[in-house]
Amino acid sequence: MTLTQQDCRALDAQDPLRALRDLFHIPEGTIYLDGNSLGVMPRSAPARVADVVAREWGTDLIQSWNKNGWFAMPKKIGDKIARLIGAAPGTVVATDSTSINLFKVLSAAMHLAQADSPGRKRIVSERSNFPTDLYIAEALCRERGFELVLVEPEEIASALTPEVAVLMLTHVNYRTGAMHDMPAMTAAAHATGALMLWDLAHSAGAVPVDLTGAGADYAVGCGYKYLNGGPGAPAFVWVHPRHTDRFWQPLAGWWGHATPFEFTPDYKPAPGITRYQCGTQPMISLAALECGVDTLLAAEAHGGMAALRRKSLALTDLFISLVDERCQGHGIGLATPLDHAQRGSQVCLTKDEGAYAIVQALIARGVVGDFRAGDGARHKDILRFGFTPLYIGFEDVWHAAEHLRAVLESGEWQRAEFNTKHAVT
Repeated sequence: MTLTQQDCRALDAQDPLRALRDLFHIPEGTIYLDGNSLGVMPRSAPARVADVVAREWGTDLIQSWNKNGWFAMPKKIGDKIARLIGAAPGTVVATDSTSINLFKVLSAAMHLAQADSPGRKRIVSERSNFPTDLYIAEALCRERGFELVLVEPEEIASALTPEVAVLMLTHVNYRTGAMHDMPAMTAAAHATGALMLWDLAHSAGAVPVDLTGAGADYAVGCGYKYLNGGPGAPAFVWVHPRHTDRFWQPLAGWWGHATPFEFTPDYKPAPGITRYQCGTQPMISLAALECGVDTLLAAEAHGGMAALRRKSLALTDLFISLVDERCQGHGIGLATPLDHAQRGSQVCLTKDEGAYAIVQALIARGVVGDFRAGDGARHKDILRFGFTPLYIGFEDVWHAAEHLRAVLESGEWQRAEFNTKHAVT
């Protein structure tokens, strides 16, 4: 039996994570279901950023590299992120963008694979992987004479032939919310001699991740989605300690040098993950990112990632059930797996016609999700809703489903203003 609004209100009252909502600024009248694209602003961020600008930069100036700990910030925040992704201290650094970090680690993985087995010149990934991952892989393959092989999820196992150097997957699919079995996929890659590279853009801070336990080789992730680091926040990169010192990452900048302030003309890579830094780091952005990561770490006092995962599944179960009950007859389908073990922290609905306009009509009502276009064949247009348990409650979900029902039944999504495409969807 589907829960009522009163049931949802009661669940919110009993929620052990409910106090964490107060850590965020949520605009009045907004049900924000797009944290998988841009996380909500932590309340601590404006004051922290203002302090970096006015005091650390404005007053302390260049002394802040030492006095205020600027130089250590990428590794300090990296250690905090490590607690969310099953990584050891000193193996993660917060730096650059996801795309740049992917270029670094994929280059390193290709180099190692060639060094160990010269015949391996193939990278395997999903056809529906996030495009920037595929673009970076395509460019590297063209440059180095590798082949990029794109397959559907059910074809991955058969694609792992002896020619494969790297299996590159996103843990949670950005379009559907489908989640890979990280230990099983990593083991399958290793069984054929391939290296395993994970993109955690839709995982870090959203679902439990154990890179060390899975035995993965490389990982990258995003700072502005579930880590709530702000638009364009620095990303992060992780390398298993067995690999870090075996290769110079290709962007051998001075921040990755073993002794950057000796200013020697020759490059000597720093030991460990430090070498995966490149140029001077963005202190204002890193300060905002730390505020976002700290909101996740605040959940440790309330059960940590396990508690967040339980609530995430309960929220997404509720939304799926409500949509199924209330939106019948309107051509709404479900792209997200029902199986908890295969689901991230989002629900993706399909619609043959009007998906973009329906999302715009919902946004006008204060329910913020987003739209992802289909390819006209296997993948349909997607109405995408992210559920961040730090600040989303059960009654929010009830209202979101009710607004969706109203938009569909009234046909208001057909209005012209909702069918005008914006640059960002």
